[in-house]
Amino acid sequence: MVQENDTHIYEFILLGFPTTTELQALLFVIFLTVYLLTVTENIIIITLIISNHQLHKPMYFFLGHLAFLDAWYISVTVPKLLVSLLVRNKNISFTGCMAQLYFFIALVCTECVLLAVMAYDRSVAICSPLHYTVIMTRRACVQLAVGSWLLGFLLSMLKVFFISQLSFCGPSVINHFYCDISPLLNLSCTKRRVAEMVDFVSALLILLIPLSVIIISYICIISTILLIPMAQNRKKAFSTCASHLAVVIIFFSTTLFMYARPRSINSLDLNKLLSIIYTIVTPMLNPFIYCLRNQEVKDTLLKVLCSRAAVSRVSASDL
Repeated sequence: MVQENDTHIYEFILLGFPTTTELQALLFVIFLTVYLLTVTENIIIITLIISNHQLHKPMYFFLGHLAFLDAWYISVTVPKLLVSLLVRNKNISFTGCMAQLYFFIALVCTECVLLAVMAYDRSVAICSPLHYTVIMTRRACVQLAVGSWLLGFLLSMLKVFFISQLSFCGPSVINHFYCDISPLLNLSCTKRRVAEMVDFVSALLILLIPLSVIIISYICIISTILLIPMAQNRKKAFSTCASHLAVVIIFFSTTLFMYARPRSINSLDLNKLLSIIYTIVTPMLNPFIYCLRNQEVKDTLLKVLCSRAAVSRVSASDL
């Protein structure tokens, strides 16, 4: 049972996807498959980047961070969802809810900044190729990556602090499958204007500033590519950015709608559907997008698979 007094709730109920037992079993299988596939994909990308010297470049250094982020990103929400679908335990403590909210927001903010950093890296590579190795040094890449993580986790701390100071008197049912900002604000029984304003302004800053960097970077990239005389060379230059651009469009189109809008424009069922896209579908698609659109990653993966197959054949013949 949910414990509560006149001023505070100590436990919430995540409503999730209320439906029939058969459909919940199907949802469990689908989400479990997607979760395992996503984690496996990202681990493979990280392993490829670390173990292959030809991928020790700034672009793949940041891709490794994105893969690491996506593996944790989906792990913040999906395991709790799987538990609720399997054992019907939909309760989550107040502390657990705030912790889930903190790490989820932190990873979203980090991804926003990291995608902007990756756009900047591509703009330097295409617009200033002769100065690329001087600008994007190992030290600069580490500083940009660490800065992305620090900014995301610090901004998340600010947002969650104001939300955790609100009083929740009931009802204690969160119409979502994880602790998100909008449904929590709707459950508050105290004045939430300050928390809403902090959330709205910080969401605009963490979304619009990186998005502005991305737009400016791609304006420079496209302007430079258009000056390249041969069509084949133009296509080759843009192909290095195509996968990143696809990830940016998918990620920012959903997050802008979800977080950079006043809370009065609210539809919780629509929020849940959109949340599936950027919390579950996007982390699963990112490795596919980067592998299918990046010839160097595909060649490295094919080389590793062929070498493993050759070793297996040799071992089998020795037996």
